[in-house]
Amino acid sequence: MSASAPRIVFVTGKLAEPALRRTVADLAEQLPMQPEIVVLPITVAALLTTEWIARHWQPPAEADRVILPGLVRGDLQAILHPCVERGPADLRDLPEYFGKTRSMTSNYGPYDIQILAEINHAAQLSRSELLEQARDLHADGADIIDLGCDPGGTWVDIDAAVRALRDEGMRVSIDSWNTDEVERGLAAGAELVLSVNGSNVHRAKEWSERWDAEVVAIPDTPCDLDSLNRTIERLRDMRVRFRIDPILEPIGLGFAASLGRYLQVRQLYPDAEMLMGVGNVTELTDADSAGINVVLLGFCQELGIRSVLTTQVANWCRSCVQELSLARRLVHYAVKHRTPPKRLEPNLVILRDPKLRPLSEQAINELAEAIKDRNYRLFAVNDRIHIVNSLLHFTGHDPFELLRQLLTHDTLLTPSHAFYLGYEMAKAITALTLGKEYVQDQPLRWGFLTQAENSHPPPNDDT
Repeated sequence: MSASAPRIVFVTGKLAEPALRRTVADLAEQLPMQPEIVVLPITVAALLTTEWIARHWQPPAEADRVILPGLVRGDLQAILHPCVERGPADLRDLPEYFGKTRSMTSNYGPYDIQILAEINHAAQLSRSELLEQARDLHADGADIIDLGCDPGGTWVDIDAAVRALRDEGMRVSIDSWNTDEVERGLAAGAELVLSVNGSNVHRAKEWSERWDAEVVAIPDTPCDLDSLNRTIERLRDMRVRFRIDPILEPIGLGFAASLGRYLQVRQLYPDAEMLMGVGNVTELTDADSAGINVVLLGFCQELGIRSVLTTQVANWCRSCVQELSLARRLVHYAVKHRTPPKRLEPNLVILRDPKLRPLSEQAINELAEAIKDRNYRLFAVNDRIHIVNSLLHFTGHDPFELLRQLLTHDTLLTPSHAFYLGYEMAKAITALTLGKEYVQDQPLRWGFLTQAENSHPPPNDDT
């Protein structure tokens, strides 16, 4: 190894030392580095804190990087070295940790699909409720807030609602067939009208001339492309800006044929702006929406459809805007670089985890034999939970039975400690059920929905 290679110090505890040495040795064969492993006088590295490390060890000043276990708690500034960092929570992730700056995703992030987020029955909301929903949608990635109006009536103060949204810097579209509502909204600053067809296309010229409005052109009935073509020709003759929506239909009601119509329209109008209302599938399918949104946006990206309209009414669609915001980046990268959209956006893998690194039964048995203190360690492997310390090793699938055994054998177990173990076992059994990675004292991973966990593990006896 060249003397100019960076000197990197890896910090660990006694139990993880053999595995870390093997991993670092493999890394050193692939990357320029002068590795050094420091084993601190503690059994489990996950129990470390930066304050404890500072009391027991001083990093060498000449080290280029000092990498602590990812589960170390505390302020890194407590360790007096300018290049201290937390590594991954699992040392088996070190290869990816070192490779991330060279990953194919280094330029990942651009997109060219707009998200229109509809607020359904907007007229029925108070102004504060409307603004709260709009702010949340905007923060989640919506480019345009679509005000869904109620049929059969007139929202008389829609102009005030539009101005309130515009005052907060939001772009607005009006989703209504009521001409009065449309014109009030346009006058207040809305920029897009959903939708026009043969019944109202004649109004589009006035909307365009007075307010520079853009409209969404749809067929008179979903399968009638001739009517759509007539509407498009009228809009062109009137020099009105438009987006074309051939109408996506639900599964079982013409879904495949409707996708075919998008293909036909793109062939007929290769340079036209297009829109797809993805909610007709996500809202009307008994399935989590994230995967559906990715597939539909993949279709849009390949076909040059640059706008999607979504709603968040069904509970399984409650995070559609966030899903679409991530998905549009994923599909843009995949299409631009002609690569499958895999290993690029882990935040869209929600129910399960992108990959698992389970310990073997042999590895857990070796850890159990090496533990010299009474702190409980929990593992979830091969459909079983393991609870281990220096005095016992229980394993099973039923957390209630495991806790009963613990209470029988550990008469010093306090209520707070029992609650902690029960909470961790609940996480472990959830991970086993869904195919997720379980790491003690860490939250289960739920993609972009993961919530930070303020864990309070039992006191560390440092023995």
